[in-house]
Amino acid sequence: MLVCSDLGNLYLRTPSGRYPVHSISYSDPHILVTDPLMWNCRDGDHFRPTRPFSLDTSTPFTLSSQNDYLFFNCSEDYVIVEPKPIFCERFPDRCDSSCDSASYLCRHLPECADALSASSCCSYYPKATESLRLMLRYCASYTSVYWKTVGSTTNSPYSQVPEYGIRFDFDVPVTTHCLQCQDPSKGSGTCGFDTQTHNFLCLCKEGNVTSYCKGHDISRHKRAGVIAGTVTGISAAGAIGIGIGIWVVKKVRAKAPVTCGVQSNENRIF
Repeated sequence: MLVCSDLGNLYLRTPSGRYPVHSISYSDPHILVTDPLMWNCRDGDHFRPTRPFSLDTSTPFTLSSQNDYLFFNCSEDYVIVEPKPIFCERFPDRCDSSCDSASYLCRHLPECADALSASSCCSYYPKATESLRLMLRYCASYTSVYWKTVGSTTNSPYSQVPEYGIRFDFDVPVTTHCLQCQDPSKGSGTCGFDTQTHNFLCLCKEGNVTSYCKGHDISRHKRAGVIAGTVTGISAAGAIGIGIGIWVVKKVRAKAPVTCGVQSNENRIF
């Protein structure tokens, strides 16, 4: 899913297209991508043709709950555009179907609060690609905003700021090879990845090995072909900062999204 262009730029490839990768984090495992066809501050009240975004559920990535989606100039003949707190009190059974016109992000667009002068805005989270297609059929455009954590604490009400982009979360599994490599009784190595052979490496003071440092002959590897990482805790939830291509593995999801009992290309997760 991660591919490089001829110019050396990294892209995430999904069923709906290729998206430039803005950043990858291993400490808080996620990938941030941008969609050049989504609305941005420079567009203002002028809306360009866009496309619905989709993500295949068989991939190791999941759309983050930190994403919010804003839709512009939606036809109220087909889309329920209402201030959500009031609407949900009156019609609780239709609350999830409404597009919130009182959204904080609509009233405080990141980086350009006054970008819209004659256009409407509402916030809605589509549960499937088909929902997004329907929204874009009756809305002029849309954009994605994610909540970026800033500072060293998440308890503060000001610890997150909105920025444009789409965030994907992923899990990095703890492997037996890595735990053995880091074991103090076996040399306290650092988990790594050989980009040339696509194999695991244990990085030791004297050189690199494919198992663990203590009691093994050191086989040196070129530093240019090595990616190193760390594990912060020996548990199933520990994260290893390592090469994304090998260490992100497919997860078996107990609850894949299903529409009408059938999962197909039409109801991939948005």
